[in-house]
This record gives sequence, C-alpha cells and structure tokens, in this order.
Amino acid sequence: MSASYTDEYWISPDGLKLYYRDYAGPNDKPPVLCLHGLTRNSRDFAPLAETLAGDWRVIVPEMRGRGNSEYAKDTSTYTPPTYIKDVEALLAELGIEKFVAIGTSMGGLMTMLMAAKDASRIVAAVLNDIGPEIDPTGLAHIAGYVGQGRSFDTWMHAANSLRETHGASFPDYSIDTWLEMAKRTMVLGQNGRLVLDYDMGIADPFKSANDAPQPDLWPAFKALSDTPTLLVRGELSNLLTEQTQSRMARVHGNLRTVTVPRVGHAPMLDEPESLAAIQALLADIV
Repeated sequence: MSASYTDEYWISPDGLKLYYRDYAGPNDKPPVLCLHGLTRNSRDFAPLAETLAGDWRVIVPEMRGRGNSEYAKDTSTYTPPTYIKDVEALLAELGIEKFVAIGTSMGGLMTMLMAAKDASRIVAAVLNDIGPEIDPTGLAHIAGYVGQGRSFDTWMHAANSLRETHGASFPDYSIDTWLEMAKRTMVLGQNGRLVLDYDMGIADPFKSANDAPQPDLWPAFKALSDTPTLLVRGELSNLLTEQTQSRMARVHGNLRTVTVPRVGHAPMLDEPESLAAIQALLADIV
C-alpha cells in the first residue's frame, strides 16, 4: 500500500503558485527535502518517499514550470538560484530550520548552493549522480532532448521514445519499467496527446548556461565537509565521472559513496543499493 501524502501549495517570492507533496512523519526529526532534476517532478521520488514516510516527514516540491507548479512568466527565471529562493520561501512558510536534503542532478546542485549559503541548516545530504564538475558528454546529451516538446498518441509510444533517448543509461529496463517512467514524466495534454510534464521554456537558460564555461562549484561542495553526505553514482553515468567522484571523496574526507550497477544518469533511488545507503545515512543522524 502506498504511503499517503497531501497535495499542498505555496507562493514563490514573485507570485507563482507552486506545488509540493507532503508525506507525514514525526515532528521530532528534521524533515527530508527531496529536490528533483531538470526535467522531472515530484513523482520521481514516490518510491523513496513511500519507503521513508512514517519514519520521516518527506517534502517533495516541484520547481516552477514542472508538474503542478505554475509556469514562469519569464523563462530567464528557470535557474537554480531562483529555484533556491522558491524553496527557501517554502521552508520559511513551514517553519523548517533544519532538514535533510536529497537532490537528484539539478537538485544536487541546489543542495550544494544552499550549503554554500548556510550549511548548518542541512543535517545530512544525498547528492544523486551530481558533483561540482559535470562531464560535458552528459550535458550535451541533456541539451539534445530538453525542451523539444514532443507528443505521443499512446503510453507505449511515449515509453518507446524514452527508451530511445535514455536506453543507454538503463540497459536492463523492461518495457513495463519504461511505461512507469513515462507515467512519471508525462501527462495528457489539452490536445489529447501525451506530453512531457514541464514548460519547454526551461531549455532556454539551460542551453545558454551550457554554452558558457562551467562555474567553479568546488567551494559549494566543500561547504558540506562537516555535513554527513552520501554520494550516489550510477555506474554508467555520463554526467558524474569516477575521477570527480574520487576527488569529491578526497575533498570531503568523510563522504559516503555508493555506485549503482547497470544504471546511468540518474539512479531512481529505489534501487536496493541506493535505499540501503540512504537509510544507513539517516540512521546515523538520529
């Protein structure tokens, strides 16, 4: 049986109505804040949230332009600094001072940037297949599909399209798993066709940033040095290299790492290896 959650909303500093899932848990532990990737939404974290809920309160916001959150009027606001301001507004509204951050890809970048501002608020962190250096191969792959705005007649067509785009990252997925992935990432559009569940405008600032030199994010990662941190890496990742993983372990000093076999970017965090590592991290902070 799936853990229950409530559908909730908050207002961003610039007036957008944004959505989050709130899974119930005890009030005597910091909540778990799950931050999704560039083109994803709260449904990505459903398996993990359902596993943790009850023992932990789990809050899963959808960034502006994704899922049930309102689309931005200005696509230039589709950037991590703006998303962080939005999330900070949610945390302030809920009166949350300390939390566990679990960030996939873009959500992991947000976690590092939030740590750079005030790492004392983050009692533990999980960085899912992301680090302070990003492999250009993976960035080019993302740039090749983000914002294309394709639509599909059936769920099977949608699943096959996802398999064509991401099959190298998940070589062992069955068609049933691709169908599940399609239902996580797509919705029925107004024209009766299945469409990706995000504003295609998120591609504009991403592609502009991709054309510029990568910023130095090592200071942001180093801000987590005193924070219990787990790095999850997909064995087949084209975004987080083994070299960057090794350097992160040297810089952090107490970084936990787990590699998910036969998976690329990014692990879904429902794999046995991921779940065991996350639960071990959480067990050590209470």
